[in-house]
Amino acid sequence: MQLLTPEFGLLIWTLLAFLIVFFILKKMAWPAIIKGLKDREQSISDSLATAERVKAEMAQMKSENEALLAQAREERAKLLKEARDTKDKIINEAKDQAKVEANKIITEAQASINAQKMAALTDVKNQVGKLVIEVSEKILKRELGNKDAQEAHIKGLVDDVKLN
Repeated sequence: MQLLTPEFGLLIWTLLAFLIVFFILKKMAWPAIIKGLKDREQSISDSLATAERVKAEMAQMKSENEALLAQAREERAKLLKEARDTKDKIINEAKDQAKVEANKIITEAQASINAQKMAALTDVKNQVGKLVIEVSEKILKRELGNKDAQEAHIKGLVDDVKLN
């Protein structure tokens, strides 16, 4: 049991060694340890503050990005609408121009048809006139085959002209 109950001298020397080590540690080690802990605590709090600031900046950047995306969508929609309007305008102008050209072609075709019709009618009248003259000439040659009949016919025509 002697091992479990130390003697009084051993207790004093152990206490004295403990106090010497304690004062040496208090003067030299504790300030460095405390300073290290405070530095670490400060760096942790600075890191947390930086993390909070970065988190706030990220939230702000996210909202700015969303605003930019919304603005880009609006611009895209606006550009698409302008493109559709321009396309419709070009198509309508092309249709109008095609109608004008078609009407112009139709008018020119009608004028050409009328001119050709008049030329054909004039040609038919000329041909009919020639045929009438030829037929009349043949009939007159046959009826007025002798000279006395011709003179009698001419006198009759002259008298008709004088009466009218």
